[in-house]
Amino acid sequence: MTKSRLSITSPLGPLTLIEENGFLIKLEWNKQPNETPNALLSEASDQLKAYFSKTLKDFNLPLNPKGTMHQVKTWNIINAIKYGDFLTYGEIASNIKSSPRAIGNACGKNPLPIIIPCHRVLTKKITISGYSGKGGSKTKKYLLNLEGVDINT
Repeated sequence: MTKSRLSITSPLGPLTLIEENGFLIKLEWNKQPNETPNALLSEASDQLKAYFSKTLKDFNLPLNPKGTMHQVKTWNIINAIKYGDFLTYGEIASNIKSSPRAIGNACGKNPLPIIIPCHRVLTKKITISGYSGKGGSKTKKYLLNLEGVDINT
């Protein structure tokens, strides 16, 4: 299992993309030394830059996030939420016979924030609760606003 890393700058600060065996497995909110960057990491970097410049709405990358069956099921639903749209924790929970709290926990463990858009999951009152990314709810609000979603919190 060879892992490769590529750190990039973004409007939210440094981000590090991590690839393993041809799949993107993690996005971290920090800068790490680049380690054998490859074509997939370059493509992921290009797609993130396009996302932040509002020219990309859907990421098209091979993903393999590590998690429990419940987490992976939750992330798959979240990954299907369209740019500029959102679901509530409760809506996702009812879709997979879970609880809103369990959905929130899965969001908090999302290893690929932004790419698996957990920022598009809101409370039943359509407000922003926490966010696992650096900057917390401020970052979540930034990402939603970038996509044209105006949440007054």
